[in-house]
Amino acid sequence: MHYTTTGQGPALVLVAGTGLDAHTNYGHLTGAFTDRRTVVLPDYTGSGQTTEPAGPLSVPMLEAQIAAVIEQAADEPVDLLGYSLGAVVAAAVAALHPHLVRRLVLVAGWPGPDARQQLCFEVWQRLERTDHDLFARFLQLNCFSAPFLSTLGEDGVAQLIAGAPPITEGMGRHIDLDGRADLRELLPKITAPTLVIGLTRDQVVPVEQARRLHEAIADSRFAEIDSGHLVVFERPQELVAAVQDFLFD
Repeated sequence: MHYTTTGQGPALVLVAGTGLDAHTNYGHLTGAFTDRRTVVLPDYTGSGQTTEPAGPLSVPMLEAQIAAVIEQAADEPVDLLGYSLGAVVAAAVAALHPHLVRRLVLVAGWPGPDARQQLCFEVWQRLERTDHDLFARFLQLNCFSAPFLSTLGEDGVAQLIAGAPPITEGMGRHIDLDGRADLRELLPKITAPTLVIGLTRDQVVPVEQARRLHEAIADSRFAEIDSGHLVVFERPQELVAAVQDFLFD
């Protein structure tokens, strides 16, 4: 497992989403937390510098990796934030290793398979296998909201596509897991104070899925942000504010 740390104070572990290494996912956000938290950025298998033999991934495999990083990087329970597939992994860590998690934030996560969501991931898989350039373009259309893309204009969208992270081999493995991940039996075991954040314009993980996730976790809080799936880039200030309010209250 490869991970980096920066900042000072109790640990805040940030778990990335599908196809992204932790620095790409969160690097532009870490400065908002490093004055009060030691920010830990782990790369689970399929992303960044962490490698693993080829083959299907599983939630137990990835949550065990994140739990191992927490045990190595911190000597007390951590604040744990997961985004998208990272939210699924973070929720599993909190359910199976409650002694490791002080507070939990789940952004654009889901409890189990959803027909529309599975169709989305099936399209991703087929595009990823056949045409990487088309797949990269479709991701921008699928993952950002229409109002956000409209504000960029033609040149802005072209720059967005040109600056998008490369499609890696690991992303295909992540997408395969996206379509299979099911937390429904684990969610009642989560005891850490939890904030679930849904995204009202999310075409990848519909906000209804985030609401179901909230309903399945006892005493969790729920918030919504008016954003597409890539809230970390589309509405970073609103996301940071919601997380700070929860972690620092």
